[in-house]
Amino acid sequence: MELDAGPKAMLEIERATHRYGDLTALDNVSLSARQGEFLTILGESGSGKTTLLRIISGLEQPTQVDRLTIGGENVVGIPPSRRNCTTVFQSYALFPHMTVAENIAYGLIVRGVAREDARAQASRALETVRLPGFEDRRISQLSGGQKQRVAIARAIVTRPAVLLLDEPLGALDERLRVNMQNELTDLQRQLKTTFVYITHSQEEALAMSDRIVLMRSGRIEQLGTPSELFDLPTSAFAAEFMGFENLLPGTVRSIERDLVGVELDGGVQVAGVAANPGALSVGDRATIAIRAERLSHSEAPRKQGRRLNTLAGTKVDQRYRGKYSDIEIRTAAGEFKIRSWDNASLPEEISSISWRAEDCVVLTPAVKRSIGKGE
Repeated sequence: MELDAGPKAMLEIERATHRYGDLTALDNVSLSARQGEFLTILGESGSGKTTLLRIISGLEQPTQVDRLTIGGENVVGIPPSRRNCTTVFQSYALFPHMTVAENIAYGLIVRGVAREDARAQASRALETVRLPGFEDRRISQLSGGQKQRVAIARAIVTRPAVLLLDEPLGALDERLRVNMQNELTDLQRQLKTTFVYITHSQEEALAMSDRIVLMRSGRIEQLGTPSELFDLPTSAFAAEFMGFENLLPGTVRSIERDLVGVELDGGVQVAGVAANPGALSVGDRATIAIRAERLSHSEAPRKQGRRLNTLAGTKVDQRYRGKYSDIEIRTAAGEFKIRSWDNASLPEEISSISWRAEDCVVLTPAVKRSIGKGE
């Protein structure tokens, strides 16, 4: 599966495979990133995303690759120091015995830049990451967020064609992580540099990316814009990984363009949209996927759609989550989860649930595949 990067591809990989003994960590992956694109590689632990980044950076030599170019240059067999890319790690990898300015200027000095010029460029890089005047600070004097900015400044000061970021926000607390997401996207737009960002966080991927590559077991499961992965997953794995809480099996009974009629187990008839209409036929087993927040405990909010699905149901559980409440509803087709952001208006009793056909994705195959835990 290959990303169509158009005429200005800054990074191109064709049919890369990497094995660790009998384990295939990367399986015939092709990938491209455009000039100035924020491309996120998303996946669970063991999906191959970090192996892919290490192959791009040169820290791993692939078992096999047909083509690997950065900025149009073939870098197969070229060591990391000679590739026009830089990596920002989660651990920061800053030198504790050096000042902030010395850390940032180090890569320039190694490349033969005079120390005075290197320090001047380090100062400009600090201004770019909003840390002016930090040149003479020691690394031990910095907060976690400041260390991350220094690591980014050190990476961008050499003006790489591609900036690789390996879970760079993983060590930060939640509030700082959200702030750094905004700062990174602002910085990327300012620099117009190609960013390749590795994460297991759907939230980070959706908030920051131009496009997302979802990896699974060393292969690309789905690629597309954030809205495509969020609203229209193409597999049960992608749906569950991207936060679809309701996945129920059934059988396809009708197909009218992209509107698919499905009989859920239990004999309930519903309608949804097909992520890949050409992959479905009448009589096929399928899975419907619906986000909990797209379900309603009444018909009124959902009548604007082409078709409203309604099921009789009974509330069996309700959990308060602060900003929202999760409600479990038992129906003839199985249990559904509703997420309500208006806790004040929740009724004591619920007799039915409804959702628009546009909010229901019909997928194949029907068997829901489990997802591993975290990184």
